[in-house]
This record gives sequence, structure tokens and C-alpha cells, in this order.
Amino acid sequence: MPTHRIATEIGTRASPAQVWSVLTDFARYPQWNPFIREAEGEPLAGSRLKIRIQPPGQDGGMVFRPQVLRVEPEREFAWLGHLIVPGLFDGEHCFRIEPLPGGGCRVHQSENFSGLLVPLFRKSLDGGTRQGFEAMNAAWVAQAESAS
Repeated sequence: MPTHRIATEIGTRASPAQVWSVLTDFARYPQWNPFIREAEGEPLAGSRLKIRIQPPGQDGGMVFRPQVLRVEPEREFAWLGHLIVPGLFDGEHCFRIEPLPGGGCRVHQSENFSGLLVPLFRKSLDGGTRQGFEAMNAAWVAQAESAS
């Protein structure tokens, strides 16, 4: 089955607690998040979320309902989403927060894509989707740093 991975990271002087607080405050996403424009649900393993993404340069975006896989406060938050049916185009999205010696942390955002349609979407994944991750990362740490 075809696969593809996007991985991004950024450093911040904000604490893991501040970064986690911004990440899990879904109600505030429309105010600061340029990529995940809306998020609804609870960051609890096994729960379903409603996510609306809008990669740069795309009108309207896309809504999907992933299932939360892992939640480790101030460390990791991951979900698995599907396009229409499992196996067609699946994405395991992961946010990881890595504390740094001396304070601050490194924020990692990645997604492992798998499924029959992955080759058809590879160019947009490496373009708009990666740009969306990077824009979100920058806005995310700016939001966390402004709370410090």
C-alpha cells in the first residue's frame, strides 16, 4: 500500500504546558490557526473529533472526523482520519512536544499517509499541506509565547 510522510518542527521558548494548552484549546483555533480552521470534540483517546483544514491556496478546505489515538498531556496528541473509507487515503496526524534542556521546547507536527490514493495527492501533500503545517507551527508557538 502506498505511503508518504510529512514531518515539520519548530523551537519555542514557551513551556510544554503553554504549548499543550494552545494545542488543546480547540475553541480558539479560528482565532489563530491558519491551517486547522476549526476543531471540535475532546482530546481524549478513543473520542472522535471534527476537523476542518484549509491548506494555503485552497478554497473551502476539507472536513473530516478522525479518531483520537493517543493523548499524553504536554507530550503527544495523535489522531487517525480517513477519506471516505479506510484504506483509500488515511492519515495519522501527530503533534509531539519535546522539552529542551534549559527551558522551552521543540514542537513536532507530522502525518503518515497511507492508502490507494496517496500517489495522486503526493504533490499537494508536499506543497500546500506541508505549507499548512509550517504556518500552523509558527502561529502555534507565537500563540504559546504570547501567553507566557
